[in-house]
Amino acid sequence: MKRSNLKGSIILCLAALLWGLAFVVQNRAADKIPPFAFNCLRSIIGALFLFGFMAVMSIKNKDYVIVPKTMDKKLLFTGSVVCGVVLAISTNFQQFGIAAYPDGAPIEARSGFITALYVIVVPILSVFVRKKVPIMVWVSALVAIIGFYMLCLFEGKGGFYFADILVLGCTFAFSLHIIVIDKYCGSVGGVRLSAFQFVFAAIISGIMALIFELDLINVQKIISVIPEILYMGIVSSGIAYTLQIVGQKYAEPAIASLSMSLESVFAALGGWVITGNALKGNEIIGCLLVFAAIVLAQTPEFFKKCTMHNAQLLR
Repeated sequence: MKRSNLKGSIILCLAALLWGLAFVVQNRAADKIPPFAFNCLRSIIGALFLFGFMAVMSIKNKDYVIVPKTMDKKLLFTGSVVCGVVLAISTNFQQFGIAAYPDGAPIEARSGFITALYVIVVPILSVFVRKKVPIMVWVSALVAIIGFYMLCLFEGKGGFYFADILVLGCTFAFSLHIIVIDKYCGSVGGVRLSAFQFVFAAIISGIMALIFELDLINVQKIISVIPEILYMGIVSSGIAYTLQIVGQKYAEPAIASLSMSLESVFAALGGWVITGNALKGNEIIGCLLVFAAIVLAQTPEFFKKCTMHNAQLLR
């Protein structure tokens, strides 16, 4: 039985910080290396980092950090393939979206807040598995739509980008990723699952790069983005995605997504402080509405957890 507690929230907020800053890194890399190649390389680095971490833990006889006491290898393979495929889809949608934004657009803020809509999509997707969705989630979805309008459409047709649609595709894919992670991580171990999912994500992105991007790849461009690849591979992929998997062991999906949604705030702040991409008035209002919708979507689950916790204390 998983518990939503302070430990899980801290772990997931740290992951959100690393992901939020990653939007700045992804934007810098988008002009130099095509998306499939970039995601292939970051996934390879992420996998190597985690396999190295597992080797160190094995030498120190701390295998319990990596895997549970009993593990089904067939389930690990299945979970790794499923999570890797969904991860490859979500990261490539996101990178293609970031690369498609025109110059001058607040790329980090827009892509960060649109991506964070997975917090609303996760509970709504539960309708398809016949789970009741609280009315507050539907209210938050309406608020999010208004916020999306202010963020992307308020200035008319010229304010809407095809890149927004691509990032929105990432939102739905990442929502599914949260759900499948929740299904497998408790049975096969978070770090091991994270490492193997990157292997399959790298294979998928690598094949797509060879088919569609071979003429766009050269050694000099790859060398020029080594810092970005290392950050995305080690920090954003290896560390942050593992923090997500470990953090979700302590929190239900709805609560976990609230903590992780802070990546949108960190993305906007990172874009403003590091790259100087300031938001216009309507975009600020849109970001605030989207974030309000994110918080509203979690209130039913939050109060439910608080009530259960208080009831346990009174026993």
